[in-house]
Amino acid sequence: MLERAIRPPNRERLDLCVCVPARNEAESLPILLSALAAQTWPHAIALSIVVNNSDDDSLAVIENARVRTMGRLSIHVEDVKFPLELAHAGSARRRAMDNGLALLPEQARGVLVSTDADTRPPPEWLEHIARAITGGADLVGGRIALEDAEPLPHNVVALRAAWDRYWQVVRTIEDDLDPLPWDPAPRHGDHTGASLAIRAELYGACGGVPVLPTGEDRALVAAALAQGGRLTHPADVFTYVSPRRDGRAERGMAQAMQDLFDLAATGAPPRAPGFEHWCERALWRRSLRERPDGHALIARAEPLLAPMPHDMILEIAR
Repeated sequence: MLERAIRPPNRERLDLCVCVPARNEAESLPILLSALAAQTWPHAIALSIVVNNSDDDSLAVIENARVRTMGRLSIHVEDVKFPLELAHAGSARRRAMDNGLALLPEQARGVLVSTDADTRPPPEWLEHIARAITGGADLVGGRIALEDAEPLPHNVVALRAAWDRYWQVVRTIEDDLDPLPWDPAPRHGDHTGASLAIRAELYGACGGVPVLPTGEDRALVAAALAQGGRLTHPADVFTYVSPRRDGRAERGMAQAMQDLFDLAATGAPPRAPGFEHWCERALWRRSLRERPDGHALIARAEPLLAPMPHDMILEIAR
């Protein structure tokens, strides 16, 4: 168990390293790199990029950015050809974050910040992440916001809004029945590889990014929580992503968007677990949290529970 996961707020300066897996992202990388160079974070920004199994101009794009942002971005890039069975997001994200860990001057004050090559973080992104970490968090999840410049069909917008309302109610239930002092309302519920920060010590303690073809970001969070890590979802930590449906990662954001389009096209309302199940789950968590090491115990025990029944029809505004 990582003892530093339970500690008072720490006001010392943090060392941040942004970690990016990139596969054939020559078109997206200039947007990300410009957004990182425009951060309000007052210090030089270390950047670990792993270009994996690519055959486009990603390396040239990164080299141009290195020259253009010299003194602002300190870019470390590795070109990797993973074997076919390992050519996936889990391998690339782990390599990028492991490389980032080696770039940090010292782990005690180091923070690894995961993002994707097709994101556009707002200028205050790193500053707000650092504020959450110095406030006592060990992990910081960032909300996923879709780029307004790429409008969606009305039926897809309505379906996405219905899910947003559903999850807001779920978070309200959790905040009422099992509030977490380190993850206060108002909060969102996202903690994916597109915007996920983790203390370097905790990253090492939980074994790093699991080498999975998909879901490696969720698995990392689960392992960190099982170590006693404190995860927070500040409303002011978010990043913009493209609603594209031709992404590189298996079962990633692009596939989620395709699933949303497919479901919206059917016109059938989706089903979700009724809110009473979330009330029961929040009370179950609260009862375990009263035990010694209860926070980590929940993270280990909850995946073993039976899935909630999807017995409620999601209401979609017309």
